[in-house]
Amino acid sequence: MNKRCHKGWWLTGLVLVIVGGVVAHRLLAPPPRSYMTVAVGRQDIREEVLATGSLAGFKQVSVGAQVSGQLKHLAVSLGQSVKKGEQLAEIDPVLQQNDLRTAQAGLDNIRAQQKSKRALLRKQQLVLTRQRQLRRNDANATSDLETAEADVAQTQAELDSLAAQLQQSRIEVDNAKANLAYTRILAPIDGVVIAIVTEEGQTVVSTQSAPTILKLADLDTMTVKAQISEADVIRVQPGQACWFTVLGDQQTRHTSTLRAIEPAPESESEDDSSSSSSTSSDSAIYYNALFDVPNPDHKLRVSMTAEVTVVLGESKQVLTVPLSALRGGTLGGRSQVWLVGPDGKPLPQPVTLGRKDDINVEITDGLKEGDQVILGDDIAATEQAAMAAESQHRGPPPGM
Repeated sequence: MNKRCHKGWWLTGLVLVIVGGVVAHRLLAPPPRSYMTVAVGRQDIREEVLATGSLAGFKQVSVGAQVSGQLKHLAVSLGQSVKKGEQLAEIDPVLQQNDLRTAQAGLDNIRAQQKSKRALLRKQQLVLTRQRQLRRNDANATSDLETAEADVAQTQAELDSLAAQLQQSRIEVDNAKANLAYTRILAPIDGVVIAIVTEEGQTVVSTQSAPTILKLADLDTMTVKAQISEADVIRVQPGQACWFTVLGDQQTRHTSTLRAIEPAPESESEDDSSSSSSTSSDSAIYYNALFDVPNPDHKLRVSMTAEVTVVLGESKQVLTVPLSALRGGTLGGRSQVWLVGPDGKPLPQPVTLGRKDDINVEITDGLKEGDQVILGDDIAATEQAAMAAESQHRGPPPGM
């Protein structure tokens, strides 16, 4: 009886020890790892470059004055459409008219001098003929013949000089006529008056540079100047598709194709001092990418801000994973992702990358459709939790 009771208590204690060990093991063991995964699927990937630009007329001209004077009449108003050759303004022509009269008078004076010299030359040639006849008969002195020959040569030289002066006077008359014509300022292109810089009554001085009277622009076609950063410009090429929206109408997309990329940033067009200062600064460098869009209703206006998207390329129905699934960065188009192994532990998987957008990246090699890829942020959080649990299980170091 006692032996049976003792054996029963011993079996009961053994069971309790085993159960307690299992419970303790479960309590002290690290929690099982769980991962947030995403399945490798197929979708379209479009790689894009975003930029900000401004709108300008396809042809935009600053119409200036080539002569000085008071702006007597302005024949157009702001926003008016004009045709090529139409008069835009007129500068008071009094000074230019006087210059033309002066030049014409100088030309007439040269012509009168030519007539006088020709008459004198004719007279001297007759004298020279008589002196030669007398000299053949030995009826005059040699000096008389020499004097007659010298007079003819001198008058002929004076006529040659007057011929050169006549040509110069004709040029002066042509210049005066041109300056008089420049007082009538004509439209160099078909366009719209987008700015009036000089008002009626103001005096313009064209001594050093042509002052601007007004600005014309062809608004039937607009040119967009998109500022592409130096980090993206090496991937942007003429012929690539692009589109933009304006701040006032972000629902309407205006599509086009890149026409050109300017080879130098805008800072290169400035003077040497400003160019050198901008080069030495830490400011970002941007290059203008140019493309054109039709604007038949003139809804788009000069200097509007354009939010531009340039399409670098597009892949249809390719394998993709989220960018957050990539681990270890990218090098030469290669990276790696993590998959859940048979034992529940994450396994690294090298992959080859293709195009990418803001969310997803194309996988050209290393994965197949349906593979469950661990999101990168979930791996980091899970690894930290596992390390903390393992440290707690080990307990404090000896001697603590």
